[in-house]
Amino acid sequence: MLQVAYIRAHKNEVVAKLAVKNFDARDIIDALISLDEKRRQTQAEHGDTLANSNKLSKEIGILYKSGNTEEANAKKAQTAELKYRSKQLSQLLSETQKMLHDKLVQIPNIPHESVPKGKSEEDNKVISQEGEIPNLGDHAKPHWELVAEKNIIDFELGVKITGAGFPVYRGKGAKLQRALINYFLDKNIEAGYEEVMPPHLVNEASGFGTGQLPDKEGQMYHVTEDNLYLIPTAEVPVTNIFRDVILKKEDLPVKCTAYTPCFRREAGSYGKDVRGLNRLHQFDKIEIVQIQHPEESYKTLDSMVDHVAGILRELKLPFRILQLCGGDISFTSSLTYDFEVYSTAQDKWLEVSSVSNFESYQTNRLKLRYRDDDKKIKLCHSLNGSSLALPRVLAAIIENYQDANGIRIPEVLIPYCGFDKIE
Repeated sequence: MLQVAYIRAHKNEVVAKLAVKNFDARDIIDALISLDEKRRQTQAEHGDTLANSNKLSKEIGILYKSGNTEEANAKKAQTAELKYRSKQLSQLLSETQKMLHDKLVQIPNIPHESVPKGKSEEDNKVISQEGEIPNLGDHAKPHWELVAEKNIIDFELGVKITGAGFPVYRGKGAKLQRALINYFLDKNIEAGYEEVMPPHLVNEASGFGTGQLPDKEGQMYHVTEDNLYLIPTAEVPVTNIFRDVILKKEDLPVKCTAYTPCFRREAGSYGKDVRGLNRLHQFDKIEIVQIQHPEESYKTLDSMVDHVAGILRELKLPFRILQLCGGDISFTSSLTYDFEVYSTAQDKWLEVSSVSNFESYQTNRLKLRYRDDDKKIKLCHSLNGSSLALPRVLAAIIENYQDANGIRIPEVLIPYCGFDKIE
């Protein structure tokens, strides 16, 4: 969430930058500034009214003590009027603040100056590409055929138990999934991240803190009886560990990693792009989160990108890094890099990670701050990234590592699996 003071001071700049996200902010910002002006005026009048009421109350006490009852009663009548006015102003102030807040949460984060203009994912900028795309000939099979042949992932059984998008992992498929989870966590821990095991459901305050609520796209599963939400990513509970926390400057950066299942309704998803593991309603993901000093956050973003790239290199999967354009970057992000691995059998790139800097957009919602050297309290910056999302990584491994005899296991995963091939 942006700060009102910043919007007031940089109105034209904010409007221009949000246009990169294809968001016309002119009307809503004009309305927000008008509401803020009303809030300021109401707050000032409310303060003056309270001050006058308190002053009169002291004067009334003195008048009664001196025996000037008539004048005291007259001032007492004035006090009653001031108290009534104060109550009116207090209600108006509360209503205005709510209207101001409701406008503020509709405004997306300002994109970084490097974010390119664009309407959709077609306009994203390819930053780099690495790895050799294997030549599997004309007989390469997509992963949904291979897992059925090897009986390692059962999509139909998932439909029976729950519905589409909830696969059942079996035998060596389950072990390979678990191996990937442990491998990703170990790599993150080696890089200095503390592992945490957070809840898989969050309350409204947590969902709001990281920007998932209000849920504009209907992506979250809602447990209505308890008013809780199944997490769409570990980013939500992990970042909320630090909600309403004031950190010491020397404690920065804070680095956390977590494995969780993730739940996304993905409303309106259908067709060939959602076959197999391409798009699921429940999937496993390992997340990395950093809370950083504002002056260091973009260096940190680069280091997180390098970290994810290093993991994909070890898996020997062909991948590319994209900088998201204004039309594809998320509501809350200032700058995002996506990682895509190449699926040989499908002949397409599959997104496996997003690494983002939110600057102070989330931390303002979270009231996540630090105390600087001058003892002043300032907002931190928050960053997160997938390290990594499993379904499409697993799909790419199954497809790219297939041969006539089965599915080979990437060398770095063999110690975690205990086998080198699925036959």
